[in-house]
Amino acid sequence: MDFDPTLLRAFVAVKEAGSFTRAARRLNLTQSAVSHQIRRLEEQVGRSLLYRTTRSVRLTEDGDDFLRYACQILHSLDALTRRFQASPVSGIVRFGVPENFIGDRLPTLLCQFARTNPEVQLDVNVSMSLDLHAMVRASELDLAVVLTLPEAATGKVLKQTQFVWVAAETFKVPPGTSLPFAFIPAPCLNRKVGVEALDRTSIDWHVVFTSASMQGIRAAVLSGLAMTVMTRDDLEPGMKILDGQYGLPPLPTAVFSLIWSEEGQTPATREFGQLVVDMPEQAAAAKLVRIG
Repeated sequence: MDFDPTLLRAFVAVKEAGSFTRAARRLNLTQSAVSHQIRRLEEQVGRSLLYRTTRSVRLTEDGDDFLRYACQILHSLDALTRRFQASPVSGIVRFGVPENFIGDRLPTLLCQFARTNPEVQLDVNVSMSLDLHAMVRASELDLAVVLTLPEAATGKVLKQTQFVWVAAETFKVPPGTSLPFAFIPAPCLNRKVGVEALDRTSIDWHVVFTSASMQGIRAAVLSGLAMTVMTRDDLEPGMKILDGQYGLPPLPTAVFSLIWSEEGQTPATREFGQLVVDMPEQAAAAKLVRIG
């Protein structure tokens, strides 16, 4: 049998309100209309769902079971409506993000946002070599995730990470040989942190490979051609951390934060920004589920 959601909502409202009068006010109906809806529902079910007295309304045993199913149905219907209801939000969201923040979750969330906000045009810029700070200040981007040192962080801090020296597991350098490095061109915080740390030492080093993408840097490292600076979260199978080896100095921590342009606060960008803020928590929850 098919149940009318209107009747189910009337039944749940009577139970929660404790009377037909209060349920009618909640549903913006007359008391007689609510009573009629409950009678129709009981006729369809073929069972009494409520005990009625002049002072109170209680569930019958069948009513108690029916309530549980009714709540599940209404919850599912509400979720279905939210999932496929067109969003009133419109406009353009210009978003910048470094490659090493993307991970597995961001593409999925971008698709989710696009589906639920079909009137919003997404313009996503992914790069390690662009100065996302400058692009936000110039209003070329509405908002961006940026990687900075903790003392320079502005906006909403999303998560903290640690810079490390990285090479292939098979990487070896003969004693007395200049250390080969792979770096992304400036401006890139990975490069800046590494070069400044090296310049404070007497280590002999040189750049053997340059790439504008993290994919290129990873390829150079995994081939054994060079070492580099990465965040600990970016390590892949086949890589090892070299901290403390070859006289390499310790590297600082860093934070990912979400920053906004002065004119970037619109309903569309705020909704998208909240999605980005929630992303690290969702990723952590998913990780706990996998572990459990």
